[in-house]
Amino acid sequence: MSRSGEDAQGSGHRGAGIRGEARGSAPVPLSVLDLVNVGEGYTASDALAASTRQAALADARGFTRYWIAEHHSMPGVASSSPAVILAHLASHTNRVRLGSGGVMLPNHAPLVIAEQFGTLEALAPGRIDLGLGRAPGTDGATAAALRRTERLREGAEDFPQQLAELIRFLDDDFPQGHRYARIHAVPGPVQAQGAEARAAAHRPPVWLLGSSGFSAQLAGQLGLPFAFAHHFSAANTLPALDLYREAFRPSAVLDEPYALIGAAALAADDEKEAYRQVLTGALSMVRLRTGRPGLIPTPEEAEAHPFSPVERDFVDSWLGNVTYGTPDAVREGLDALVKRTGADELMLTANAHAPEARVRSLELIADAYALPAA
Repeated sequence: MSRSGEDAQGSGHRGAGIRGEARGSAPVPLSVLDLVNVGEGYTASDALAASTRQAALADARGFTRYWIAEHHSMPGVASSSPAVILAHLASHTNRVRLGSGGVMLPNHAPLVIAEQFGTLEALAPGRIDLGLGRAPGTDGATAAALRRTERLREGAEDFPQQLAELIRFLDDDFPQGHRYARIHAVPGPVQAQGAEARAAAHRPPVWLLGSSGFSAQLAGQLGLPFAFAHHFSAANTLPALDLYREAFRPSAVLDEPYALIGAAALAADDEKEAYRQVLTGALSMVRLRTGRPGLIPTPEEAEAHPFSPVERDFVDSWLGNVTYGTPDAVREGLDALVKRTGADELMLTANAHAPEARVRSLELIADAYALPAA
């Protein structure tokens, strides 16, 4: 990474654009991770319209950031192109930070990502986050199709190299003599007039995402913020956060560790409806894990599904990591999660059949924490 990550986040004091603000009675800043779920009987257009409403709600109620997760070849998920969706959301929001949760860097040429997120930064100055992961966000065959190669580059050696190259494109600071020294990511610092303007040029903060210890250690060593996927890797949460904090080295980006965790949470007006909605997400995951991905099933289909003992064990385990129920119950569960993990920020995600269930859940959670009224 250029300058050992020291200047890699652009100008401003350490933590600017990274550390969120806890609002209302929330113990930490609250954010949203959106997979743009598509349920049976709905279209991708319906799901994206709901995401637009949800982002506007997050903007109005004081959520810190709204991230889109990159996934591919999954009928029940319409978030294959985070940058495209974020550009749309930028035109429907004013304050909330918009970002990727994340871009799966091995799927893309670093220059392409630098150009995409430079463009987003130009569209919504000071509101863009660039979250990066090293998993494919899909199965191996799809990853190979995306990358046009059978060699999936996401190992301990390749990812740090890709990350360093991306940040050099973002900073426009390849050393003289480098084969990319005359290549510029545009929009970007090359367009700033004068040395002072270039030094002050804004660009998206880089976050590392992970579900194990690799990215946790790398983020700590580089002094970058870290986002952990607690919502599907709960057993690794505490070990990964410990690794991040132990490995952390102060940088110009951060003087102290800053870690958010993704938390599966769904609130409804009554507990039964909350269970009906989260069960649809659980059945969808059963089908995905057994090679049968599809649209998110209806609550009726999920309730009538004849779960095998193995499937029932999986569902029970999956739902054990989802905070769901009435708004008060969800608030209590999220408060306990913060105490248990020491997370600096919670990023809420909900897999549900009905688009309106996702929007309603966010509204109820905002009310439960007395976030500023729209």
